[in-house]
Amino acid sequence: MNSPQSEINVREREKQAAARAAVELIEPGSIVGLGSGSTATCAIRFLAERVRDGLKIVGVPTSQKTRQLAEQLGIPLSTLEANPQIDIDIDGADEIDPHLNLIKGGGGALLREKIIASASRRFIVVADSAKQVTRLGKFPLPVEVISFAQALIADRITAMGAQVSLRRYASGNPYLTDEGHHILDCNFGEIADPAALAAKLRSIPGVVEHGLFVGMAEMALVGKDGEVVRVSANQY
Repeated sequence: MNSPQSEINVREREKQAAARAAVELIEPGSIVGLGSGSTATCAIRFLAERVRDGLKIVGVPTSQKTRQLAEQLGIPLSTLEANPQIDIDIDGADEIDPHLNLIKGGGGALLREKIIASASRRFIVVADSAKQVTRLGKFPLPVEVISFAQALIADRITAMGAQVSLRRYASGNPYLTDEGHHILDCNFGEIADPAALAAKLRSIPGVVEHGLFVGMAEMALVGKDGEVVRVSANQY
C-alpha cells in the first residue's frame, strides 16, 4: 500500500505532466486564460518557461493570486475588458465526470474562472487522475452568494437535499471571494443531472454563480500512470 506521502508525490507528478501538455497547446500570439489552483499554477510556471524562451502571449488571470504569480514570473498580462475573446483557457477542476462536466471552486475563484472559460475559444482542463469521477458530487459544490442573502439561500439549498456550510477562514471569519462575496459549500451527494441542478441554483435570487461547469470544456488532459490521457467532449 502506498504511503500518504507517496500518493501525494504521484498526484503532483500527474498534475505537472498534464499542465505541461496543456501549455504545449498554446500558440504564439495567443490570448491565454490563466486558471487558479494547484494544477493551474503548474501550467503557469511552465508557460513562464516558454515566455522566457521567446513565446509571445498575453495572459488574462482568473484570480488575484494568479495575477500575482504571473507578474512574479514575468508573464505579460492584460484584462478581459481589453481582450473579450480569449484563445485558450487552461484551468484545473475539483471533479471531472466522463462527459467533461466539472465541479470547480475549491479555491474560491469559480466566478472569474467561469467568466474566462465562457469567453474562451478553447477551454482545456488539467488534472491528476484522482479528479476523475463516474458522477459529480463527492466534492462539495461551491455556490457563490451575496452576503445579504446568504442565510436565505442556505435554507433553500438545504431544502433541495444538500448539507450546506459557509466557507470560513481559519480565523472563523467568512471567506471572501475576489468580488467580496461569500461561498456556501453544498454537499448534494451524487449529482444525477448536473444541468438540472445548475438551472435550479441559478434561479435562486442572490446566487451569484455556482461551481458546476456543464458543457464548457473542450478537453481534459489527465495525468495517469506516467502518461497524459486526453478526454474529449465528443467521446461521449
